[in-house]
Amino acid sequence: MHGLIDTAGPRSVVRPAAGFTLLELVIVIAVASLLAAVAMPAYSAYRVRVQNSQAIADIGILAAEIERYRSNNSGEPPEVLNQLPVAVPKDPWGHDYVYTPLEGAKANPGNARWDKNLKPINVDFDLYSAGEDGKTARKISNKDALDDIIRANGGSYIGLARDY
Repeated sequence: MHGLIDTAGPRSVVRPAAGFTLLELVIVIAVASLLAAVAMPAYSAYRVRVQNSQAIADIGILAAEIERYRSNNSGEPPEVLNQLPVAVPKDPWGHDYVYTPLEGAKANPGNARWDKNLKPINVDFDLYSAGEDGKTARKISNKDALDDIIRANGGSYIGLARDY
């Protein structure tokens, strides 16, 4: 074909534009929204479980430190948590852990927390987190106390008040 002249003139080739159509974008956004709607509640539930587990671990450690303090001080419990020889953390929601000695020279057993039958949940000391909402009540079956992380039965139970 050498030497032949192209007489057809310039050719125009129509090529599809690069990119996505509006329908494709709508489908992608719908799928992403659906995935987010499914993932967010699962992530929130996971986060609550992690925070509760952290509070349970903290209360267990602080309770052991209180017992160690008692054994080193003739059975007398600390008046406040800051007397412990360890740094006292905030709970996972940024609140202070609540400590009330129920025996010893500075104790006030009238400040004990109760179960649904109005029986004290501890006789030595109360130690708990007011939970995510920061609200609590002396009766642990009260709606304000259900999310509290409590120590009960002398430490044999540490967990959610609603599960006690």
